[in-house]
Amino acid sequence: MAKTASFGVLHLGTSFGVTYALTCNIAIAGAVTFIEPLVYTVMHHFFEKYWGHPALLAWWARRRISTEAASPA
Repeated sequence: MAKTASFGVLHLGTSFGVTYALTCNIAIAGAVTFIEPLVYTVMHHFFEKYWGHPALLAWWARRRISTEAASPA
């Protein structure tokens, strides 16, 4: 979780800088800085948590098999 939290802090600075550079508006940059990275950090946590989940791996395997069967040789 420390990796995810430190990534979130880095993302805050980047988010503010880019948004302020594009809009020249502190209010919009502040809003984007505190909303988007929070959503992204939570999403990243669950992405990391479920990346190697057996159900996901089984889904990828089924998808690969059906794609290979559908493509002509």
